[in-house]
Amino acid sequence: MAKARRTTTAARVAEVRLPPLEPYEGGGLEPDGDYDGLEFSGLDLGGQSGRGARFIDCALRECALDGTELVRARFVDSVLSGVRGVGADLGGASLRDVEVADARLGGAQLHGAALERVLIRGGKIDYLNLRESRLTDVVFQGCVLSEADFGGAQLERVEFRDCVLRRVDFTAVRMKDVDLRTVAELDIARGVERLAGAVISTAQLLDLAPAFAAQIGVRVEDGPGGRG
Repeated sequence: MAKARRTTTAARVAEVRLPPLEPYEGGGLEPDGDYDGLEFSGLDLGGQSGRGARFIDCALRECALDGTELVRARFVDSVLSGVRGVGADLGGASLRDVEVADARLGGAQLHGAALERVLIRGGKIDYLNLRESRLTDVVFQGCVLSEADFGGAQLERVEFRDCVLRRVDFTAVRMKDVDLRTVAELDIARGVERLAGAVISTAQLLDLAPAFAAQIGVRVEDGPGGRG
């Protein structure tokens, strides 16, 4: 008997293994700063600018990021754990081989960003802006995303594992090998017609049937009781 063909290609996310780190003792972030092998622990980085900064083999643990500017910053082989705040701006940033764990963020800006081999695990992120971003080999695991905006983004080998997606916007998204089957709550506000390239479960298909019908202009109504 022929084997069943896989319906989607799994994301390839490497486990981040940090070397021994030195505690960061600087006065604050600097634009175009170069941070290598450092641990930022329990710091209030709110309102600071690390525009264009580079973080390699770094850990940001329990740091406040209210209004922190990290536009076009680069994170490589790094961990962001327990970060929190509203309005962090990472527009155009690059994240490669990065783990984000238990984040509590609101209005985080990642528009135009590039995420490659990234694991986003646990936590809750409200109003995440990923418009026009590129996600390759990215896993969202056990997190809550409320009103995330993926408008115009490119998603390839992206998995949402045991996540909650509330009022997600997939307008003009391009998908390839996107796995939504284990999403606990799948609520698509816009862009249901852009799910080509994704795989969903039978139960999700039934839940989304009214949205699919509305998209192609089909009315679903119960008819008269019987014939004859």
